[in-house]
Amino acid sequence: MKIDFANLQYQYQLYKTEIDEAIQNILNKSNYIMGEEITQLEKSLEEFTKAKYAISCSNGTDALLLAMMALDIKPGDEIITTPFTFIATAETIAFLGAIPVFVDINEKTYNIDPSKIETVITPKTKAIMPVSLYGQPADMDSVQDIADKYNLKVIIDGAQSFGSTFNGKTDSNLGDISTTSFFPAKPLGCFGDGGAVLTNNKELALKMKSLRVHGQSKRYHHKYIGMGGRLDTLQAAVLNVKLKHYPKDLSLRQEVAYKYTEALKSKTNLILPFVDDKATSAWAQYSVRVKNRDEVQSRLKEQGIPTAVHYPMPLHLQECFEYLEYKKGDFPISEIVSNEIMSLPMNPYMTSKEIEYISCKL
Repeated sequence: MKIDFANLQYQYQLYKTEIDEAIQNILNKSNYIMGEEITQLEKSLEEFTKAKYAISCSNGTDALLLAMMALDIKPGDEIITTPFTFIATAETIAFLGAIPVFVDINEKTYNIDPSKIETVITPKTKAIMPVSLYGQPADMDSVQDIADKYNLKVIIDGAQSFGSTFNGKTDSNLGDISTTSFFPAKPLGCFGDGGAVLTNNKELALKMKSLRVHGQSKRYHHKYIGMGGRLDTLQAAVLNVKLKHYPKDLSLRQEVAYKYTEALKSKTNLILPFVDDKATSAWAQYSVRVKNRDEVQSRLKEQGIPTAVHYPMPLHLQECFEYLEYKKGDFPISEIVSNEIMSLPMNPYMTSKEIEYISCKL
C-alpha cells in the first residue's frame, strides 16, 4: 500500500467541476488582482469565523507582518512567543527589527506555556504571539489574562488552525489580531500561497487593508509604509469553492484523528496527540512522539508510508537566531519534543484501511 500524506489531488477531483468553473470565470474576466472574488471570500471568512473583519493577503507569513505593522511594532520592541514552531513565527518579528523572546512549551499540547510568560515580560514587551500548533489553539484564557494584566497585544499565529476553537470560539476570533495561512497543505488550502488576517477592531482592519496595498489611502496616495500583500483573485476563487465544503472536511479530519487515536492507543512506544478540553483542533497534523524516530521513519518509508517532522530544530538553536544568545538547554521541553515528534499522513480522506495499515507498521 502507498499512502498520500496530504492527498491534495483527491480533494481537487472531488470539487473539480466547481473549481475549474471558478478559475475559468476569472480567466474569462481577466480580473486577476483584487477581483470581486476577494470581497466574496472575505465576507465568507467573516461568516465562518464570526470575526467582524477578515482581510485576505498573500500568505501566512505576510499575515503576521501585517498584524505587527498594524500594531506599530517597532525595532527594539519585544514579542513573546514559542521556539517550537515554523520559522515564520519569529522570523517576521526579527524582520521588523523587533526581538523574539522565547518561552518553553506545554509538554502535552506543544503550545506556549502561559505559566512561563510573566517571567520574561519587560518594559520593552509589546505583544504575545501564541501559535496554534498542529491545529490546536494555545490556552487563550491564560494568555489573554496576562496580556490584559500588562496591557499587551495578542497576535495569534493560526497558520495551521483555521476552523479550530477555544471555548467555542474559532481562534480566528480571539486576540487582537489572528492570522492564518492557505498554503495548499493546510486544512483549508488554495492552489498556491495565500493567507488572511482577522480582527474585531475596525481601526486595525482598515489599517491592514491599506498596508497590504503599499499603505494606500487612495490610488497613489500612501498613508503608511506598506507592502505588496494582496491575495490573487485566482486563489480567492479556489478558496471560495473549498470554504463551502470546509465544514465537512473539518468534520472528516476529526474522524480521521479519532480513528488514529483508537488504532494507536495501545502502542506503548508512542505518545499520542493531546487536545485540551476547552479546545478543538483543525488537525493540520497528526503528530506522535517516538524515541527512535529515524529508525521508525525509515521503516515506514519502506512500507510506502510517508512521514514528516514538524519541527526538528527549535528556533532558539537556529543559526539565524544566534544573536539572541540562547543556548541548548534553555527550553528543554521544546528540545525533547523536537527530537521525538513525527507527523503521520493526515487528510480528510484517509480510509480506515489506511489507518489500520499505518498502525500495524508502527
